Amino acid sequence: MKVTKNQIDDLNMTVNIALGKDDWTEPRKKKLNEYRRNADIRGFRRGMAPMSLIERIHGGQALAEVVNTLVTDELNKFIEENKLNVLGEPLPSEKQSDNDWDNPDTFSFDFDLAVAPELTVTVTSEDKIPFYTVNATPEAVADYRHGLLKQFGQLESAEVSGEDDFVIADFVSGEQKIEGAYVAMRSMSDEVKKDFVGLRKDDTREVDIVKSFPNEADRAAMFHVKKEELETLPVMWTMTVKDVKTFVDAPLTQATFDQIFGEGNCKDEAEFDAKVKERLQEEYSRESDYRFMIDAKEYLLNKAAIQLPDAFMKRWIKYANGDKFTMEQIEAEYDLFAKDFRWNMIRTKIMKDQDLKVAKEDLMKQAMSMASYQFAMYGMQNVPEEHLTRYAEQLLSDRQQADRILEKVEDDIALTWVRKTATIENKSVSLEEMRELTK
Repeated sequence: MKVTKNQIDDLNMTVNIALGKDDWTEPRKKKLNEYRRNADIRGFRRGMAPMSLIERIHGGQALAEVVNTLVTDELNKFIEENKLNVLGEPLPSEKQSDNDWDNPDTFSFDFDLAVAPELTVTVTSEDKIPFYTVNATPEAVADYRHGLLKQFGQLESAEVSGEDDFVIADFVSGEQKIEGAYVAMRSMSDEVKKDFVGLRKDDTREVDIVKSFPNEADRAAMFHVKKEELETLPVMWTMTVKDVKTFVDAPLTQATFDQIFGEGNCKDEAEFDAKVKERLQEEYSRESDYRFMIDAKEYLLNKAAIQLPDAFMKRWIKYANGDKFTMEQIEAEYDLFAKDFRWNMIRTKIMKDQDLKVAKEDLMKQAMSMASYQFAMYGMQNVPEEHLTRYAEQLLSDRQQADRILEKVEDDIALTWVRKTATIENKSVSLEEMRELTK
């Protein structure tokens, strides 16, 4: 067996593995004997079929298995002995030698390998990275307070409809009648909305439903039909108002305080306002941390200037995903993939060089945070800790979710070290400026 390396450039090489007849003959005999011992062929006792029959049935398969094992083992041995930090995995070269499997003698196989570039990640006080802080202005606190009370408010009857209200109405067109339809004023076209502001109970209007409700999904829901059935509806209807509903903020009561911040965590309006400001500042803090993560990654990516064997990486992505993606799709997304890949290299290097470790408690804390966020997305605040713990454990038991959690924790650990080591340039910005930055 002979292994030949051809170094194309610093990151790419080809490896040829040549097998002579002496390399595969004896292993093939052993493989055929295995087949024979396990062969259950009619007319012969188990394991006693003649070798000529086994050869005829399994000869080609045995040869392929043996050659594949020999080549794979030799390739792995070559990588290990040369201490190669291989990117992805070796790929069969697009141009292969012609091997005669019907009349086997010598075999030759070519592989393309890409190796990771030498990477040095140094961070010192000479490295300067911005950190943006948003202060909670009185106006921002007031807006946030209003938003919270609105979020936990409810619909109540009103005398007159306003631009953001709802109208409950009956619609009649000939023999057709829709009762108790909810009409959201904000879903109406601006062209006709002004004619519906100021409506009272029992008021009527002639309504062109196509012109008034241009969103087909809203119109279908209002008239209890499927979108594809909208064309069967009449265009003109008589609308009679049955009730007007307006959204009223939650009252400043103990029940509201408990609902928003948990039972007993604030007992009066002053404590409520303090909690509002605290929560807003926490959200601003998360935005600041997120912005720092982006800026620190960009800084280190630019500083490291990692070169990748792009052509090889694109082929490997296609191969590793079982040809689920076309090369056109891979080309379109490659820059984002390459950026993430480079950052993973930098993060791994930082973790190794600084001997930074991930503890089990770190993973659980992150999983709990994800669980809390997902519950909050559905409006479920102050979820009991035992429920969060159970859901977090479920997340960690899922391999894909666990990998995401591990990656996030490693990001946080590596970037915390960067933040402590580099010079942080603190900058105070308005909320609008921060949102512009994080677009």
